[in-house]
Amino acid sequence: MMAEILEMALIVISVLLIALVLLQSNKAQAGGQIITGGNQELFSNIKERGSELVISRITLILGISFFVISLVLYLFY
Repeated sequence: MMAEILEMALIVISVLLIALVLLQSNKAQAGGQIITGGNQELFSNIKERGSELVISRITLILGISFFVISLVLYLFY
């Protein structure tokens, strides 16, 4: 019973993580320019503000919870 609840939570967290990563800022789009050296702003120290900060923190929390639930399922079930 508990394993089924954890598996469902893992599926929901997975879908939310995918959606939040797709909503992140446009830094990832310019990631392909690392090889050619075209984007100088990619690794610059820019503070996140507003919705970017909220999305980033929620992504971090969901990522940690995904890891913990996966580890619990692996170790105990």
